[in-house]
Amino acid sequence: MTRLSVNINKVATLRNARGQNTPNLIQVAMDVERFGAEGITVHPRPDQRHIRYDDVRDLSSVVTSEFNVEGYPNRQFIDLVKEVKPAQVTLVPDKPGALTSNAGWDTLKNKFLLTEVISELKDLGIRTSLFTGTDPVFIEGAKRVGADRVELYTEPYAVLFSKNKPSAVKPFSEAGALALELGLGLNAGHDLNRENLAYFAANVPALMEVSIGHALISDALYFGLENTVQMYLSKLND
Repeated sequence: MTRLSVNINKVATLRNARGQNTPNLIQVAMDVERFGAEGITVHPRPDQRHIRYDDVRDLSSVVTSEFNVEGYPNRQFIDLVKEVKPAQVTLVPDKPGALTSNAGWDTLKNKFLLTEVISELKDLGIRTSLFTGTDPVFIEGAKRVGADRVELYTEPYAVLFSKNKPSAVKPFSEAGALALELGLGLNAGHDLNRENLAYFAANVPALMEVSIGHALISDALYFGLENTVQMYLSKLND
């Protein structure tokens, strides 16, 4: 079965808007787990506009499911994840100041950086995933630099989904098959939602985990957090 990891960045954005502790990020993470999610994802950025570095430290002591920390591998980020030792680190190529992740790694141009960082994390027993597109060259490159998994960047799928579902999912199905052939674990995330999730999960082989934040937290405003987590889990189980 595919695991659901809930990205709680947007909860931190709402909290930070008032400078206090409402909503309580730690309580939300614990509740999301209680409602059935199998993971918590956070993406701290240097400007700490949503998840703060201290949030990562605090969450590391309470998250009982899989804790996934995403980020660009500058020294500050690497030192943080070495300190908290999450189950998984997902390395993304967006540098400080980026609004959101909008592309995967060029694992050829960044071969030396990624090899060094992944080796450093593996020495601590931390599983490493690389955020990538569907280009087979870059997925093969992820294997060569030592990644344990790739996380497929799914915005192109989401954009095309309403127009042509088979065409939208085809490159992801092929990328999933290649990852399986190479012995890489397969994750996915970015713009997955209630409408497109079930079709994606049904058509991408060996999908281990999806990371969903913006759509899920937005849906929770209408349906409530517990109901929304259950809705997304049901889509994965369809």
